[in-house]
Amino acid sequence: MASSRYPCNIGDLAPIMVTGIGIASALAGYWATVAGRAWSELRRTPRIRQGLSLPTPVGGWPRVSIIVPAHNEESHAPRCAQSLLAQVYPGLEVIFVLDRCTDGTLAALSKIAATDARLVIVENHDCPSDWAGKCNAAAVGARHATGEMLLFTDADTLFDPELVRAAVALTRQRGVALMSILSTLTTEHWFERVAQPAAVLALMQQYPTGRANDPVKPRAFANGQFMLFERSAYEELGGHAAVKDDLLEDIAFARAVTGRPGRKTGLCLAEGMLVVSMYESLGAFEEGWKRIFIESCTRQPSRMRRKAVELCIVGVLLPAANVVGVALAFTATRISPASALAYWALGAGLTAMLIQVFVLKYLYGKASSPARGLPLHWLGCLVVSRILWRGASDLRARRPVRWGGREYILEPR
Repeated sequence: MASSRYPCNIGDLAPIMVTGIGIASALAGYWATVAGRAWSELRRTPRIRQGLSLPTPVGGWPRVSIIVPAHNEESHAPRCAQSLLAQVYPGLEVIFVLDRCTDGTLAALSKIAATDARLVIVENHDCPSDWAGKCNAAAVGARHATGEMLLFTDADTLFDPELVRAAVALTRQRGVALMSILSTLTTEHWFERVAQPAAVLALMQQYPTGRANDPVKPRAFANGQFMLFERSAYEELGGHAAVKDDLLEDIAFARAVTGRPGRKTGLCLAEGMLVVSMYESLGAFEEGWKRIFIESCTRQPSRMRRKAVELCIVGVLLPAANVVGVALAFTATRISPASALAYWALGAGLTAMLIQVFVLKYLYGKASSPARGLPLHWLGCLVVSRILWRGASDLRARRPVRWGGREYILEPR
């Protein structure tokens, strides 16, 4: 029955409310599934801090060479170098490979090297045409290294003083050829708080953390911000020459390791022991993640577009439709307070909202992302969806991807 205040009756809204219940059920089901998978995967993923409670490895602490390729990292390199030199670890050398730098990186690092002989600076002025710049710089650093273990990291990282000790102990205890860490990302810029969680979640759905440690059927994954190799395993693979033209050399290395009999990888959560500031602007963020998604989707434009559409549906369209459904259901309860359908629709919509909020809050917490970015998760999904779509378009049009001071034209597959 209609009233003067509401010029419609409950029968008019019934089909909409039934649709709303369906949308709410789909939304709740999706996020409940995400929660279950995330909890299962994270439960199977060790924390790097576990290495702190382990004893000294058999034979003592191996010498570790930390290799840092750096292209125009004047603002980040000094802080990174200081955190590496502050490691509570014996037998350590730090090698910065300045890859075709045109800024003040050399001058900034030279001041630190003058006070600590463990810091070695190598200048690299060229790169073979068939090599990715970072891979070539890392290979140059490996040739100068004297360590029994090789640790490759980025110039925008900050290490906890006990990180290397924990990582070495855990690597030796688990008997892995390659140990990697999922870093804690900074959240100083708005796009880091809004879009970065959506990007990380999309990548982790492709490469679940627990699967990376599966001893039977591992899903090869590593993070190039921290790759600790047994030197024998690194050389057995052929070093960076084996992944010289791959723009995600970390995953390429992980695949190479897991493809070798008797070799395995390990993946740990940093939980603040490895902090990384990936990008300083939205443009750099978009370009960087575009490269990551192109390679993680194995250069398949169709796969990237499917991910973009999926992200829009589950991150934007379904939540928006659910909000509208809740508003209409609430209106229906005012028109007809005795309508069970109206209350079912309202309850379903609110339940779906709560499930989504609680799951996102859990995931944001695990990623050390502030909860204040959660209300704009939909915007982050739009940004990441746009990155995926643009990446697919660039692949099809063979537009170059810029990384580390060079441009690369990638062939779609």
